[in-house]
Amino acid sequence: MDISKLIERFFQLYGKGDVKAFFSPGRVNLIGEHIDYNGGYVLPCAIDLGTYGLVRKRDDNKIRLASENIGLKVEVDIDDLKYKKEDDWANYPKGVLYFMKKEGYRVLGMDILVWGNIPNGAGLSSSASLELLIGEMANNLFNHGSIPKMDLIKIAQRAENDFVGVKCGIMDQFAVAMGKENQAVLLNSYSLDFKHINMNIGKYKLVVMNTNKRRELSDSKYNERRRECEKALYILKNYTDIDNLCQLSVEEFKQLKKYIPDKIIKNRAYHVVHENQRVLRACEALEKGDILQLGQLFVDSHNSLRDLYEVTGIELDTIVEAALDQEACVGARMTGAGFGGCAIALVEDKSVEDFMDKVGNIYKKKIGYRPDFYLVGIGDGTRELS
Repeated sequence: MDISKLIERFFQLYGKGDVKAFFSPGRVNLIGEHIDYNGGYVLPCAIDLGTYGLVRKRDDNKIRLASENIGLKVEVDIDDLKYKKEDDWANYPKGVLYFMKKEGYRVLGMDILVWGNIPNGAGLSSSASLELLIGEMANNLFNHGSIPKMDLIKIAQRAENDFVGVKCGIMDQFAVAMGKENQAVLLNSYSLDFKHINMNIGKYKLVVMNTNKRRELSDSKYNERRRECEKALYILKNYTDIDNLCQLSVEEFKQLKKYIPDKIIKNRAYHVVHENQRVLRACEALEKGDILQLGQLFVDSHNSLRDLYEVTGIELDTIVEAALDQEACVGARMTGAGFGGCAIALVEDKSVEDFMDKVGNIYKKKIGYRPDFYLVGIGDGTRELS
């Protein structure tokens, strides 16, 4: 990204003067899908696609928000931060600033311009990227960078849950804030304990495959799946002392599943418990450099999300099947919430171009339009740019 062009645009919008520049990454989840709101382990990493932002303090209480991706500009007063449907993307920044103020942190007027290269609706966490970007700006400008990262993560999640109304878990915000170059983040989403795991994938590349089927999370069945898991937990709590589904081992679930009469609810819980185990096995595979094992876990995860959790759809299934038909690919799965968006594949370095060409052709023939592919690097979390 040529930041100087963004600065020129900032000057056109807001006038000349000092500006500060920030970058906030997107994220891709390697494995552990739909379990962060069930208290499970997840294995995301920050990527080098993300959201760039320029900011300048104002001497009043106005927040002016503009995006180079979306024409809509929004101006609000810091003392009147309310959700408004017509403010669209700007509700995410407004939500972050609202909860920062509510937590007692200092927030004053700002002029803000953002530009992102995360494809919109692709499921690579453009919303969490934007939320942490705004949080880090206000932290830097008005709070001397003193707000702990964990507080910013929780504020960003609250903005999405309670201001915008998407009941996401904490994984996206956590990965965006805590990312490290060439490392994935193993996060226990219940205790928030975490550690970094080296991306030890040798001669393989991580290819992100965008189905180009847009995914509107708040309109999707995401919240419905969440309620189904809550129902399973409610039933099982009568027979065992747990706070969330992921506290069950595979063996324990085997004994308890008979108490869930509804097959759909049972399937949802089955996915959650087994997916949680797959994350821990994936970490072991990464630490050993066993990419074939990692690839098989990707496949098992996708099949479970397709058959038991039912969040894939024809686009994701088509692109994953096409990927797995290629000899150079050792594993592929949907990533993110599903219902469109992206999948990921582990592909031999020397065959990446051929892989993208062949998978693209198969997908277009069946779906009618081409997918996009990104070779992503694994990068650091939200930060100020020098």
